Amino acid sequence: MLSLTQIFTKMHLFALLQKLFSQNIETIPPEMKKYLIVGLGNIGEKYANTRHNIGFKVADALIQKQETLFQTQKLGDVARFSVKGRTFVVLKPSTFMNLSGKAVRYWMETENIPVENILVVGDDLSIPFAALRIKGKGSAGGHNGFQDIQDVLQTTEYARLRFGIGNDFPKGRQVDYVLGEWTSEETEKLPERIPIAIDACISFGLAGLANTMNGYNGK
Repeated sequence: MLSLTQIFTKMHLFALLQKLFSQNIETIPPEMKKYLIVGLGNIGEKYANTRHNIGFKVADALIQKQETLFQTQKLGDVARFSVKGRTFVVLKPSTFMNLSGKAVRYWMETENIPVENILVVGDDLSIPFAALRIKGKGSAGGHNGFQDIQDVLQTTEYARLRFGIGNDFPKGRQVDYVLGEWTSEETEKLPERIPIAIDACISFGLAGLANTMNGYNGK
């Protein structure tokens, strides 16, 4: 049986641990609670419904779900919202796909967001249509948007959500396919798949990269 002295000692230790834990939570730097979600695409009505613009589509759906709006600002359209104490800054660069890195770097610096809190959403030919693949680093895989971000940030270690667009095109017609519009069958299926992608974007901020990869890769 514990003595009164032992009981008070344990109570004091428990209170001390509670205090230290609460202090650690409160002192998390604000920038670590802020996330930049970048949807890649090309501006203009000409490209609006093309496969290469799936990043824009995901960003639009994310902002619509959060019931907020984009505002046209420097180097892109930007929107902000908060979920469970985390701030999300969503960017659609206006620089065209091949120069996406300039906009990403500008908004990283403007919002003071570290590279580990960035998630870039884009299309991928090597993944079956509408499948998702999330990685924390890697090569650009021939994608000009990812490549320019890599070149400007001088690192391959940033998270990316790749949305599969498949590779059902004749040899030598890759550009036409990527910049082509979705088929009617694909258009019917997109409303089922895009919500999964936007849930993954939120999960990235709330649950972290590793948990998001485990929960959404292959979906």
